[in-house]
Amino acid sequence: MAGALMLAGSSLAQSGSITLYSGRGKTFVEPIVERFEKESGIKVNVRYGKDAELVALLRQEGARSPADVFWGNSVGAMGQLDADGRFVRLGSNITRPVAREYMPASGNWVPTTLRFRTLAYSSERVKASQLPASVFDLPKMNQFKGRIGWTLSYPSFQDFLAGMIAQHGEAKTRQWLLDMKKLNPVDYKTSNVNMMEAIRAGQIDMGLTNHYYIQRVGKLGYPVETHFFKAGDIGNLGNATGVGVLKTSKNPAAASRLVQKMVSSDAQNFFMGVNFEYPVIGNTYTPSGMLPYADAVKRSPRISASALPKNLEKAQKLLRETGLL
Repeated sequence: MAGALMLAGSSLAQSGSITLYSGRGKTFVEPIVERFEKESGIKVNVRYGKDAELVALLRQEGARSPADVFWGNSVGAMGQLDADGRFVRLGSNITRPVAREYMPASGNWVPTTLRFRTLAYSSERVKASQLPASVFDLPKMNQFKGRIGWTLSYPSFQDFLAGMIAQHGEAKTRQWLLDMKKLNPVDYKTSNVNMMEAIRAGQIDMGLTNHYYIQRVGKLGYPVETHFFKAGDIGNLGNATGVGVLKTSKNPAAASRLVQKMVSSDAQNFFMGVNFEYPVIGNTYTPSGMLPYADAVKRSPRISASALPKNLEKAQKLLRETGLL
């Protein structure tokens, strides 16, 4: 059992409270918070919001912020706050279990889970042989005009665009957006769940999403399947959620214990079992009912964690300039 769990009920257990700003949803966060509170005796007050909202709030609050910990839904948000100098450097007892290739160079925050971009499609209306080898071939599929979905305001989609800029440049990314726009794709804003429902209902035939949304509806028997593009294609981008201790923390020891909890084997198994996200404490996976795509890591392009936040504002600017946002 991870060291963080062994503290439960010991003389090291603490009282007091900390405040968590979370870009992750309540149904995902609450169980981990409740376990941590029970084990540590530390009360966690959670403020929920979208990544962009919370980043803006932290910048507005500055040194007066009551937040101790930030749990972000994307590398982009974590990188923005790291660049602002808002995180404290984490101890090796926290970072040591995490696979090196997913750690940011600064060491100021840790990834908590991995997700991969994929193309969801209806197995009832689309043949696998019709699907493109590259995400850059998607705009050529005129037969699906008005039948493709995406989530332009969702952090992982915007990180995907940032990754595209990092790998292929702004000009090619802009052209991809303009070419996609000609297909009249349906924007589901930040709701990948609604997009999966639309595929099931026959309103669209496919959509760009994170892999785990397809796994979730698969459990419900929806005829929605996963398509990975060719190995190394930006359409398979791996993206991490992440957590860090903020410099505004009034209780950094307790905040660090919460972060350590999130990279414990207990929490990692929870994330995998509940949300079908890939763990970060190790880099090999055995195919299972929860994570059937053992080759997802190999298919994902290698882009540094720092490349996404550096290009996130460029991605958001392109969305506005192309009239998509």
